Amino acid sequence: MKTETTLDVRQVPPPQRHPLIFQTFEALQPGEAFVLVNDHDPKPLYYQFRFEREGQFTWDYLEEGPEVWQVRIGKTMNGGSVS
Repeated sequence: MKTETTLDVRQVPPPQRHPLIFQTFEALQPGEAFVLVNDHDPKPLYYQFRFEREGQFTWDYLEEGPEVWQVRIGKTMNGGSVS
């Protein structure tokens, strides 16, 4: 999976984080990924991805705190829109 960019949301107001992350994910081509940098474990985001994008994403922790978390989030090859 090719990592295209890093998205650091630590300075983004919390209500804007998930919409920005999903916007970044939607802009990926299948097989691409980005690295999310956060100030806490983004486990709730993982559950949201599982609920809304089951089978369309990959999730790999690169760093697990205690101050910084990094997760590579990728779009699977079948990660296109579901109609």
